[in-house]
Amino acid sequence: MRRLSRLAATLLCFSFASLAASAQIPVLSERKDWSGPADAWWAHVSYLADDKLEGRRAGTPGYEKAVAYVEEQFKTIGLKPAGTSGYQQSFALVPTSIDTAASFFRVNVNGKTVDFPVGSDATLAPGMENTSVSNAPMVFIGYGLRIPKKHIDDFAGTDVKGKVVVFFNAPPINLQGPQRAYARSNDQRWKQLSAAGAVGMISLALAPPQNNANGPARAGGARLLFEDPALNAMKGLQVNAAIAYNAGEKLFEGSGHSYEELRKLANVGETLPHFALPGTLEAKTTISKAAAVHMSNVIGLLEGSDPKLKKEYVVVSAHLDHLGIGRPVNGDSLYNGAMDNASGSASVIECAKLMAKYPHPKRSILFITLAGEELGELGSAYFANKPTVPKKDVVADLNMDMYLPLFPLRFIEVQGLGESTLGNDARAAFQLNDVEVQFDKQPDENRFVRSDQVNFVKQGIPALAFKFGWTPDSPEQKIFMDWVKTRYHKPSDDLQQPVDKVAAAQFTVVLGQLTTRVANGPRPEWYPESSFADQK
Repeated sequence: MRRLSRLAATLLCFSFASLAASAQIPVLSERKDWSGPADAWWAHVSYLADDKLEGRRAGTPGYEKAVAYVEEQFKTIGLKPAGTSGYQQSFALVPTSIDTAASFFRVNVNGKTVDFPVGSDATLAPGMENTSVSNAPMVFIGYGLRIPKKHIDDFAGTDVKGKVVVFFNAPPINLQGPQRAYARSNDQRWKQLSAAGAVGMISLALAPPQNNANGPARAGGARLLFEDPALNAMKGLQVNAAIAYNAGEKLFEGSGHSYEELRKLANVGETLPHFALPGTLEAKTTISKAAAVHMSNVIGLLEGSDPKLKKEYVVVSAHLDHLGIGRPVNGDSLYNGAMDNASGSASVIECAKLMAKYPHPKRSILFITLAGEELGELGSAYFANKPTVPKKDVVADLNMDMYLPLFPLRFIEVQGLGESTLGNDARAAFQLNDVEVQFDKQPDENRFVRSDQVNFVKQGIPALAFKFGWTPDSPEQKIFMDWVKTRYHKPSDDLQQPVDKVAAAQFTVVLGQLTTRVANGPRPEWYPESSFADQK
């Protein structure tokens, strides 16, 4: 009898365990009351976007308050620290600027010196050390791009070894999709040029500059560079210059070509000639440094359930910082950043809370709020290069940046949808909840490579990002466009604006389902035809 009771107890325990193991986050239609999840999500937004945090500019006391808040939330949920130094991954950045008086840029041609005054005709980009070139030959190579999968190679037939390369900092007309911006980023372009033996690069504009007063004014023009030399993506670069639109013609004197001729060819999609420029370049970049600035990512670990797969990690991320205090707009100088991106950080917290209540998926999940996105995706660059877990074991990133829950969740735009198998996971998760998945409807904005997910992509890690979707000429499109025009990077992105809190809570539930699906499924892979498949 005792043996039978033990057997019954064992079977009962097994049935409960099986039931628990099969439990899943319910789909949206199974829940009728959304007031609790909506209020919980909004409570995080309300704290993070409160005036007391003064816009959460990374490196300020207001940002540190946000860090402390997220860390406490992760602890309360029961997430574990993901590194040896607790929940925070701290790093140092050095504000670096050009000493204009001690720098110069000039071309020597046929015994004549053509000067490009630094700060007006030539803009020099600072590195962590002083650099210079002397008697360096120059060559114009069109757009300076090499993207084999897009059949673009501006290096073909041109020797750039030991030379300073001149190019238009613009995409050719036939280059579409995220590579329009990605391949032109300084680090990606220099990776190709450096491998070909170039010593420097000079970029030219195709069009006159536009006056863009979007966002707060900043004094000084200092650039934040990683103190850690291992994170220097521009190693070996001796001169990195941009020539002003009204000074471009001087660079081509005596070459047989003119700046205006080349611009016209580019603007109508004609093939650009490649040719050596007469004369040689002399340039010196002298820098000045200020005291290091420190900031932190916040990382919490939800440990996976499979003994083997729990050593692999899916990242759920959002940037925690915003713009701080800056140029007044209608008398308000505090940039609260409610949608950009307290909303995303709130969803990271609530997704972690939701997933912690259900049986853990096979792989582990890293929930991360990232520092310094507004300063150049700094926190994600640091984590992606120096993660708190082995880099080879990070399998995916699902990133939220300003996903804009301004109306009901009927459509979701998934950036990176066609690049990796994560796209099919996203389709399955959202369509299961009667949410239609859309490709990026504004591809010229290049959003897939304009936020923190790009740094995971650079390390060869598949990634997705999200925006609430809409259909053309719909009320939702008007709401979306009006928000971008009137609130993006403005003080009016505050707690007084209309927000669909229920839709945000619903998105967070689907995010939890998607994260679970990715963590339980095959390791995500880039599609072979994706131009990102050849990253590290």
